[in-house]
Amino acid sequence: MCGIVGYVGTQSALGVVVDGLRRLEYRGYDSAGVAVLADGRLLLAKKAGKLSNLEKALAESAEAELRSGLAGIGHTRWATHGGPTDRNAHPHLSADGRIAVIHNGIIENFARLRAQLQAEGVEFASDTDTECVSHLLAAELAGVPGSPAALAEAMRKVCGKLEGAFTLLAVDAQAPGAVVGARRNSPLVVGRGVGENFLASDVSAFIEHTREAVELGQDQVVLITADAIEITDFDGNPAQGRDYHVDWDARAAEKGGYDWFMLKEIAEQPQVVADTLRGRIGETGEIMLDEVRLTDQDLRDVDKIFIVACGTAYHAGLVAKYAIEHWTRIPCEVELASEFRYRDPVLDRSTLVVAISQSGETMDTLMALRHAKEQKARVLAICNTNGSTIPRESDAVLYTHGGPEIAVASTKAFLTQLAACFLVGLHLAQVRGVKYADEVAAVVAQLQEMPDKIEKVLGTMDPVRELARELATASTVLFIGRHVGYPVALEGALKLKELAYMHAEGFAAGELKHGPIALIDHGTPVVCVVPSPAGRGVLHDKIVSNIQEVRARGARTIVIAEEGDEAVVPYADLLVRVPRTPTLLAPFVTTVPLQVLAAEIAASRGHDVDQPRNLAKSVTVE
Repeated sequence: MCGIVGYVGTQSALGVVVDGLRRLEYRGYDSAGVAVLADGRLLLAKKAGKLSNLEKALAESAEAELRSGLAGIGHTRWATHGGPTDRNAHPHLSADGRIAVIHNGIIENFARLRAQLQAEGVEFASDTDTECVSHLLAAELAGVPGSPAALAEAMRKVCGKLEGAFTLLAVDAQAPGAVVGARRNSPLVVGRGVGENFLASDVSAFIEHTREAVELGQDQVVLITADAIEITDFDGNPAQGRDYHVDWDARAAEKGGYDWFMLKEIAEQPQVVADTLRGRIGETGEIMLDEVRLTDQDLRDVDKIFIVACGTAYHAGLVAKYAIEHWTRIPCEVELASEFRYRDPVLDRSTLVVAISQSGETMDTLMALRHAKEQKARVLAICNTNGSTIPRESDAVLYTHGGPEIAVASTKAFLTQLAACFLVGLHLAQVRGVKYADEVAAVVAQLQEMPDKIEKVLGTMDPVRELARELATASTVLFIGRHVGYPVALEGALKLKELAYMHAEGFAAGELKHGPIALIDHGTPVVCVVPSPAGRGVLHDKIVSNIQEVRARGARTIVIAEEGDEAVVPYADLLVRVPRTPTLLAPFVTTVPLQVLAAEIAASRGHDVDQPRNLAKSVTVE
């Protein structure tokens, strides 16, 4: 979750690092800080709150050297150990002021390490687990002449003492032209420049300077200077990262004229869904995944599927269950990744686990994946971030090609995950002989119509925006749906909770009479996601009855229904039309109005749409 930036080169390190932190604000944070090496000194500035607080402190600083240093590190922190205060903000210094460290993740054995250090007389200046690392590095370097090589060696030794998930960056006042980094179960990427090099938790931090990146592997240490990148494993053996070219530019991480990144990303959905689908049909009609280390026989042997995910990705999995079971006739369960391994699921070599994660670093999902692998299950990843941990540790991968998603609340990630899940379902059905190539091609053709239909929905959102302004003072909003409309209702409620800080709940419409209908009062807004009368006529009739039930008890009904559905008209206080769409694919169009509704309500209530309180983009700790 934390944003990490490191730089060595010929530019002002302070400028590069702060600019990188600004590009990482979307990850969510509650404090920020920098450390710069200049004239043999280590200069530090850090503040709780937004990056603007740090920038104000820097503007008031009398340290001219702070602006002239050519190497430095920066951090935006999302609090885990210790509250969001100035003293707990990163970087953290060693007691002698020689070493500065920043850290993403959790050091699980920090209490024991802290007790040992305190027994040796070390005094701590913060409540964090991170500070242990600065003192451990200082102990390794005590009496050792400063050099980049010595700093890297000290980092390797310290990493051997740490347990948990971490990305670490460190600088040494006695090695002014170097930054060292290390990673275990947490992202770290190198930016390869000319006469300068970068480290960051996300390529967006340095994309303005270079598009050439190196993804570090598990348990690796990297040393960067202005002219060199040296990678080793924790034992000191030479190692290789994975070189790749970033195929999007800095403008992709800018708002592009929209008030909020989220609105820009909602508008990008037609394009990114098309990108996810592009090139997926081979010459003989087979579905193409990105990386497959499974044989067709492995997939034919699958007799049960688990989808594991968190938050919005979990809702995408709930939709996918309907399609995958329908197409493959394989039992499919959808599990919250945070609960999966703790209930001791029954897994074996005939089980396929589908892990969905936008970042590819979601810790709960990663731990679920590893538990599945320990039980000999096969794992297929659906992910947006090329080269991240979850795809690397999976047996097969399908990338969503959604580009950077800056807003904390996922929108385009959800629709691209849906598209990817459907492709996985079709691939399984084809390999297992349940569907022929022409049948798969027919469904893919329907999927390929979705971008145009999403575009059409986006062009009709003015009534939804007006409704959002009216609902800004509501105390609660309820969402109901049936079949694939039920996960859409859950997603709509989640978006409203995330962004507007309102009470919002999603229900399966058939459950109303089993309790939730008691929530209905005069004027209660109820958003109703209506299935197509053509594809699932019985379901359609039942939800129309549900709409009548809540309306009879005073609810204000906001009905999302497809064009030509006249049966809902008498019972809708506001009717939002979406294009006619096959039932299983309906979430592509019914979700969009709920995204717009949540964003506009949040904006009307004066909230930060892109960075809602208490939330972070990538949850890289359990």
